[in-house]
Amino acid sequence: MIRGSCLCGAVRFEVERVSAPFELCHCKRCRKASGSAFVAALSAAGRDMRFLGGEDLIGKYEAPILERPPAYRVWFCSRCGSTVPNPSADGASWFIPAGALDDDPHLRPDKHIYVELKAPWETIAGDLPQMTKQQIRAHRAAK
Repeated sequence: MIRGSCLCGAVRFEVERVSAPFELCHCKRCRKASGSAFVAALSAAGRDMRFLGGEDLIGKYEAPILERPPAYRVWFCSRCGSTVPNPSADGASWFIPAGALDDDPHLRPDKHIYVELKAPWETIAGDLPQMTKQQIRAHRAAK
């Protein structure tokens, strides 16, 4: 079991298992939502994620659709502002912000995505694959 929480500890959750991809997203919305150069995020099956407390403190924001559904969604603790897990539009999976995890997920990032949208002051270091929006779409279409 992998546990996580928001900054103030009010919203607590546990995930039975997280799964790849473990992506580092550099898109503008993820940068703004995180206040950082990118969002580090994992996935979990819908049945594997549960809140242990603080659900009543969760605020939700759904940004306007820019290209096509689903909308960009962020769930956060209304007390401290930290992002917390939020479900996919169909509820089949959860977006898990890696920074909210208290325990080691035993996975490591496997790629950078939307690298053409990275902040101009950021330099991506390391040897992880770097994918553009076009490469991501081609990869998903091939599945």
